[in-house]
Amino acid sequence: MITPDPAVIGLALLLDLALGDPPWLPHPVVLIGRLISTLETWLRRWVPFERAAGVVLLLVTAAATVAATWMLLRAAARLHPLAGFLTAAMLSATCLAARSLHRESALVAESLASGDIAAAQRNLSYIVGRDTADLTEPEIWRAMVETVAENTCDAVIAPLFWLTLGGPQAAMAFKAVSTLDSMVGYKNDRYLALGWASARMDDLLNFIPARLTAGLMIVAAPLAGLSPAGALRITLRDRLKHPSPNSGHSEAAAAGALGVRLGGEASYGGRASWKDYLGDPLSPLDERAYRGMIRLMYATTLIMAIVCIGVTLYLKKGTHVLQF
Repeated sequence: MITPDPAVIGLALLLDLALGDPPWLPHPVVLIGRLISTLETWLRRWVPFERAAGVVLLLVTAAATVAATWMLLRAAARLHPLAGFLTAAMLSATCLAARSLHRESALVAESLASGDIAAAQRNLSYIVGRDTADLTEPEIWRAMVETVAENTCDAVIAPLFWLTLGGPQAAMAFKAVSTLDSMVGYKNDRYLALGWASARMDDLLNFIPARLTAGLMIVAAPLAGLSPAGALRITLRDRLKHPSPNSGHSEAAAAGALGVRLGGEASYGGRASWKDYLGDPLSPLDERAYRGMIRLMYATTLIMAIVCIGVTLYLKKGTHVLQF
């Protein structure tokens, strides 16, 4: 179960869609986060050059995550093949977050539907990096569409991509880098030097998945009742306007499919920020746009699942032929 396996991918997806991240189940990201915090404290004390410390932080965190995953899978497989299979599927499921992304964003939507904008602002703050306290209702809907679009890549398509290429170890390595980026990959005085290596590695690991996500969204748009032509047009026109080398691809595809305009003004840590517009304002940013984005996320996930399972089945068949 250490190598890519179609059954592991299929069960991992089903587990994520059925359970998400239940609070009663220990999550590997919590352990990875504790390791990062401990290493950061130690490296700041003993390594005088922050950029070098950032490289060490990245390498040690990723290596420890891969090693721990490999040992856990090996130990489970030695107990029983079924234990190895289930462990691989459960670990892989923790790398996916489609259900959690839907659940957390739905809390914001429910607060807006009930007219409680303060609760919507508070719930939104748990899933976005921008300041939310002063956001208006349209700005909240925009933030939700943007974060679901971006995280369709980061939390679903990219983990599936690496799971298909390298099995649970590769998916967990990606998750470790993603966690590093979310904890230290900030362009501020504290993390600009220490977090640069983690931020660049996150960009690198998402480079292909981000472009793949945009292509999948274009194909998936009709399944979600959205416009594939709009998704293609806006992706080609606006994908490079985002300050991130990757996020603009999925956000542009989503904006075109939904017929909405994303980007504009936002605030991070009290500092105003402006992002170029993606898409055209053909439709309002409202609950309908959000629900369309959720449908697009699931449709994109479905197509990616079919591709991943098909690829691993083909590779597994080829391996058996070579072994014969």
